[in-house]
Amino acid sequence: MRITQGTFSYLPDFSDDEISAQIQYAIDQGWAVAVEFTDDPHPRNVLWEMWGLPMFEIGDASAGLHEVTACRAAYPDHYIKVSAYDAALGRQTTALSFIVSRPAHEPGFRLDRQEMADRRIRYSLHSYATDRPAGSRGGSNGQRGS
Repeated sequence: MRITQGTFSYLPDFSDDEISAQIQYAIDQGWAVAVEFTDDPHPRNVLWEMWGLPMFEIGDASAGLHEVTACRAAYPDHYIKVSAYDAALGRQTTALSFIVSRPAHEPGFRLDRQEMADRRIRYSLHSYATDRPAGSRGGSNGQRGS
C-alpha cells in the first residue's frame, strides 16, 4: 500500500531534479522550506519530526535538496517530505507539502470497525508501522539507518 499524503501523492516518485524544481517554485513564492521525516505516516500525524530548522530566504533549491539528501542518508527507512510555509499576513499556512522519500517496505493500514449502541458503527485506522517500537518501524527488516 502506497501512502498518499500531500501534493503530488498520486504521481510517481519525483527525481531529484523534479524535487529541486518544486523547492525552487516554493522559494520563488517567498515560502520557507522545511524537511520533515517520520516512521509513522498515519493520515492524522501531520506533525512530523523536523530535519534541522526551516530554511527562510534561501536563494536557490540546492540548499533544500542538500538537506533532503542528508535526511535520506540519516533515515533511509523513513518517510521524508518537503513542506513550504507561506508566512504572508492572512495566509500563514503550509502552502505545499510532498513526500520525497519512502521506505522500501510500506507497511500500510488496517481499518477497524466497531459496532456501538443504537446501531452506530465507528471506524478507525490502525497503522501497521506502530506494531513495532518507534525507531524500528521502517524497512522490511525493521532496522533503522544511522
